[in-house]
Amino acid sequence: MKKNRIDEKNKKPPGTDLAGESYLHMVFRRFRRHHLAAVSLIVLGVIVCAALLSPVIAPYEPNEIAGPFAQAPSRDFWLGTDQIGRDMFSRLLYATRISLLVGVMATAISTVIGVLLGLVAGYFGGLADMIIMRFTDMVMSFPYILLVLVAAAIFRPGLWNIILILGFVDWPGIARLVRGNVLGLRETNFVKGSLVAGMPLRHILFSEILPNTVAPILVYATSVLALSILDEAALSFLGQGVQPPTASLGNMLNGAQSLTVLTKQPWLWLPPGLVIVCIVIAINFIGDALRDALDPNGGR
Repeated sequence: MKKNRIDEKNKKPPGTDLAGESYLHMVFRRFRRHHLAAVSLIVLGVIVCAALLSPVIAPYEPNEIAGPFAQAPSRDFWLGTDQIGRDMFSRLLYATRISLLVGVMATAISTVIGVLLGLVAGYFGGLADMIIMRFTDMVMSFPYILLVLVAAAIFRPGLWNIILILGFVDWPGIARLVRGNVLGLRETNFVKGSLVAGMPLRHILFSEILPNTVAPILVYATSVLALSILDEAALSFLGQGVQPPTASLGNMLNGAQSLTVLTKQPWLWLPPGLVIVCIVIAINFIGDALRDALDPNGGR
């Protein structure tokens, strides 16, 4: 009798044992095992917060001529000034916000396009699948950077144009990923059960199939986000992306093309270069950790 009371007292409530652990809690626990990803998440969070709060944090307006030309870092100008006297720290904050905006919006556009085309191709198959996949193969057959440069040269360079260009170029990988998942999911019992029950197509695609493909889409989107930020920086560096006087990390590096700037004025190119490196590395570490954390076959 006494032993039974002890067992009842020590009995765990439902859902507290490992077998009853919620999915989100399991993902979070797996994610925390990746110490580099946890640190990267903190670093990325600090950078994003600083970019969002740039109107509050920045001591000067990004286009304001606030000091001498090309002044080295000092107490008044933490990162110095550029060739026309604008505060580099203020411009770096606003440039980070612009580059993150380009990356997030381009990733969102490419993800939506890729998911929709992948769902249609994978679920319906047949002619629709053949047309969509052949078009996807055609887009992927072009050299990526050449395709982006040609599109940027055809359309007028600018913030929203570069977002649309990157968004409409980065979708093929997501489309192929979603199609591959849908091909397997459409043969599962819960999808066939929804068909037998007379559920509408919208419900089957977006309530039954899509939620089961969110994990690989989320992991792949992190790589697209990092790639979009790098592409924006490259295009802006070449003068085909975000145009001055709007500051972006890419066009801040544009002034580093001369040997004098590279060797004698490192404050003009080193800070934006380091921010790009930190953002891309952090996103990649987070993506790797998400891949392992969301893997249903991964260890507990």
